[in-house]
Amino acid sequence: MARSVDIGSKRLISLAPTTWVRWLTGDNTLEALDLLSGDFQWVARANDVLIKVHSAIHGDFLVANEMQVRPDRKMHRRMRAYAALGEERYGLPVYPVVVNILPGSSSIINHYHSELMGIVAHQDFRVINLWEVDVNLVFEQNLVTLLPFTPILKGGNAEGVLRRAVTLLRAEANLAELEPLLAFFASFVMNTDVVRRIMRWDMTILRESPWYNELIKEGIEQGIEQGIEKGIERGKEQMLLRVLRHKFGDLDAAWAARIAAIPAEQLEPVFVIALDIATLQGLAEQLDNLPSSAN
Repeated sequence: MARSVDIGSKRLISLAPTTWVRWLTGDNTLEALDLLSGDFQWVARANDVLIKVHSAIHGDFLVANEMQVRPDRKMHRRMRAYAALGEERYGLPVYPVVVNILPGSSSIINHYHSELMGIVAHQDFRVINLWEVDVNLVFEQNLVTLLPFTPILKGGNAEGVLRRAVTLLRAEANLAELEPLLAFFASFVMNTDVVRRIMRWDMTILRESPWYNELIKEGIEQGIEQGIEKGIERGKEQMLLRVLRHKFGDLDAAWAARIAAIPAEQLEPVFVIALDIATLQGLAEQLDNLPSSAN
């Protein structure tokens, strides 16, 4: 039986929490003390991490860190609640940070503000967009948490950078499990043949990752928002098309029609095939081998 591997944000940050909080805050004097529970009933998510830190100047406080695949237009409300609940549970001030992995269509907001009958509520939080982060910082500051994301960082979509990141991951036994995640994000910005030539690709591990599930959820939500019939299934179709365009460029009408003809129950298996396949011709052959109702 395949081993279940957690390659979510909690696992990544636990590799080097002090280095991570220093990078998040820009304060090189901080020391990470503990990764705390951020499960606040309705507000908890797989990509939330609550870190207790110590500062010689500020004393003990919490860093509330949310890592998300793309910007969420509702995140400002979430961070307001997350900071307040963290302070209530642990009795410590909170420094909230949102890390966006990939660009999206939603505007990026760095605060919550509301006024009602003279009552004002305000919450600032820091926002870090990974596509704006210089990839060289990962290697210069030994930011192991960001190693799986190097291809999508600024200047990271180069074969030499990918090989350097792979070498670092393979040099440490506790980092080797992160290689499929690195391959996953590399496939968004690099030729799939190049990625497969350099790295291993393990879908069993990837399916355990909240990033994979977040992208599936994104496609579902897009389908619902666009009013596509059977929103969940058609959302998967939209996500499949997005992945194919990322890997192979623009698709002609024949390919779009072929994807649209895939039955709802086969969309997710085909999505998995698409992540792993090296060429459109290879995908066509796989589709031809599906039950006749899928074509």
